[in-house]
Amino acid sequence: MKSTFAGLDLGADAFAEQVRTSLGAVEELLLSELSSGDEILTEAATHLAKAGGKRFRPMFAILSSHFGPQPENRDVITSATVLEMTHLATLYHDDVMDEAPLRRGAQSANARWSNSVAILAGDFLFARASHLVSTLGPDAVRIIADTFAELVTGQMRETVGARGADPVEHYLKVVWEKTGSLIAAAGRFGAMSAGADETTTQTLTRLGDIIGTAFQVSDDIIDIASVAGDSGKTPGTDLREGVHTLPVIYALDGDGADSVRLRELLVDPTTGAARAVTDDAEVDEALHLLVDSAGMTAARAKLQEMADEAARLLATLPAGDANDAFTSLVRYTVDRIG
Repeated sequence: MKSTFAGLDLGADAFAEQVRTSLGAVEELLLSELSSGDEILTEAATHLAKAGGKRFRPMFAILSSHFGPQPENRDVITSATVLEMTHLATLYHDDVMDEAPLRRGAQSANARWSNSVAILAGDFLFARASHLVSTLGPDAVRIIADTFAELVTGQMRETVGARGADPVEHYLKVVWEKTGSLIAAAGRFGAMSAGADETTTQTLTRLGDIIGTAFQVSDDIIDIASVAGDSGKTPGTDLREGVHTLPVIYALDGDGADSVRLRELLVDPTTGAARAVTDDAEVDEALHLLVDSAGMTAARAKLQEMADEAARLLATLPAGDANDAFTSLVRYTVDRIG
């Protein structure tokens, strides 16, 4: 019998149980570490952790550890927890920047308390992650420091905009820095902690780069494509926020009538910058122009290109349950866009 988890086919029940046990250990350590501070911090610091989530980064690290000889090494759990803490910390800060009222279906920390409390809670998570990673040695500290720098750089790059850079290159760089870099670190940490050789570790790091970026691209496609289906998502979120994702960037670059109209709807004529579209009718018009556009076709092709590269990397790794699980994840990343 096979078992699935967050889009992953985990294969045989015995392997699935191993992975679930490891994820349970991550959850236990995560809540223990975030409850270790002063009582005044605990509720806010554990708010998002208790709200749930896919735990995608710990999962990626745990699967990567199965390519090494010691997947049950306790350092695997520690490093996976560091990654989730770092991810959660960025969510607190993102919600403040975006003035988001909800996160994971629950009230965001900034909405429940204040921006100051949310920022400080995020800072506390970074502090606990730093404490925990220090137990893994100087190489691990350097890796998480470099990854944190990438996360911040990506947020800054997105905030200031392309500034004359190629829009597609800018977009992919931002996605890699904000999303791919931390999942790449998950592949690296998982492999390292389990004693994998350097070639395997580098391969899993690169796999994290690709899958992290591809998953965000697929999310961006779904944000538009869901207007024509029943994905359970509200379409056009990015357009309402004035964010131009890959399908939009490709579509705006055309010279046909639809591209001209999209530029009228989505681009500020004075500055040439993306504009937030707040009128429901305009959002609906833009979505219907985008959903069948050449830009959407190009974005889907780019996603498939990433999936093909991930498959080539997986073909160089040993066969087994972990490889099968990653293969199912790559397939899911493409299939979920419909």
